[in-house]
Amino acid sequence: MSRLLFRLSLVLAALVAILISAMNREPVAIELAFVELHSTVGLVLIVAFVIGLLAGLIWRSAWIAELLRERGRLRRALRIAEEKVRAEAVVPRDAH
Repeated sequence: MSRLLFRLSLVLAALVAILISAMNREPVAIELAFVELHSTVGLVLIVAFVIGLLAGLIWRSAWIAELLRERGRLRRALRIAEEKVRAEAVVPRDAH
């Protein structure tokens, strides 16, 4: 079901991109540091949207990687604590 929704959303996004490009055919000049690009408004809007999506994806991936590292650290700490409790349970308290 989720794959179907994903595919439908991709098709919908593509249709919206085509519609935006068709409705915005005015040429614009974009000045980047040392380069000047000429394109249509629709294409510029779509490229800006895709760049924003990719930037968000990279940021979210970094956040997920950080969460996974912390989960690993917490699992190791839990394993050490459990081993310590088991070791104390094996040694009788009178032996100290």
